[in-house]
Amino acid sequence: MKRSVIRVLAPVVALALVGAACGDDDDDDTESTRGVRLSEVQAADSILDSVIAADVVRCGVRPDLPGFSSLDDAGDHVGFDADFCRVIAAGVLGDSTKVEFVDVETDARFTALQAGEIDVLVRNTTWTAGRDGTEGANFLHPTFYDGQGMMVAADSGYESIDDMDAAIVCVAAGTTTEGNVRSEFERRGLTVDVQSFDSVDLVQEAFVAGGCDGWSSDYSQLVSLRSAYPDGPEALVIFDDIFSKEPLTPAVADGDTRWAQAVEWSIYATIAAEEFGVTSETAEADREGSDNPSVLILLGAENADGTVLDPGFGLSPDFVFNIVSQVGNYGEIFERHLTPLDLERGLNALWTDGGLQYAPPYR
Repeated sequence: MKRSVIRVLAPVVALALVGAACGDDDDDDTESTRGVRLSEVQAADSILDSVIAADVVRCGVRPDLPGFSSLDDAGDHVGFDADFCRVIAAGVLGDSTKVEFVDVETDARFTALQAGEIDVLVRNTTWTAGRDGTEGANFLHPTFYDGQGMMVAADSGYESIDDMDAAIVCVAAGTTTEGNVRSEFERRGLTVDVQSFDSVDLVQEAFVAGGCDGWSSDYSQLVSLRSAYPDGPEALVIFDDIFSKEPLTPAVADGDTRWAQAVEWSIYATIAAEEFGVTSETAEADREGSDNPSVLILLGAENADGTVLDPGFGLSPDFVFNIVSQVGNYGEIFERHLTPLDLERGLNALWTDGGLQYAPPYR
């Protein structure tokens, strides 16, 4: 039976079981017993189980954003987002290679998640209240804190957004950028003509043809696109103006706490490892002989009393070790893919370095 069918039938079965439990008037059916029954139903109705059974994580990404997720010469997905798909696979399945990359278009990404075509979405997607409430998506910890910017031709004569009254600004459809542009221009007392296109390629075609005075998107995306611009990156200028908050966040389908925890703690693992100075090169030695008990616990080694911490996520106790040894900590992933684009850590530095990246205690 296909996993998508299982996901459709499981809630129906769950409702039937819950209904039977609620309708049972037996005196032995205590509140605690009902709690056990409900937990059993919930445990059986998790994407985590179907991912483990299939031995692969289907990760929704994009193929065309250098630094985040693009195809290399061999046709493999590479980049920051692609590596977080590998992080999840290493955390859940113990093997970072057990990923099926699924390219999803911008305007179809939430539909794919809702339909069960993908297990997790890791595709430079902004977490907003409206999306959180209406898209059937559970947004997890942001892997990249971003903000929206504006890019223009180097010879445009524009030096800031304040110079762009009555400008034509082009954006990709199905994103938060269109509304942000309108709001920012209105805030500045400027008029603007926002033109939306179905894909980034079409935005670029319009920009190259002179149909756009400005190109607006997430700052990181503008940096990425500028790096691969046909006329070279020097042909474009990105303003310093950042006029929105854009936390780029992996998402899973609503209503599945076990799967959400497994994915989120896989993300946290990369941050916690960086906090403790554990890297892909040191993970083995750290697990065998670190003098820091917190590092031993994090990597799934025995602590002083001979026990190994199992937080109850349904993952192997050494899932953090698998992630860091196979993919790296957060800083390594960032440096591997985003530092070459001249993207600074900024808000994505650890909290101890003035940034926002912070992992809850692993204990």
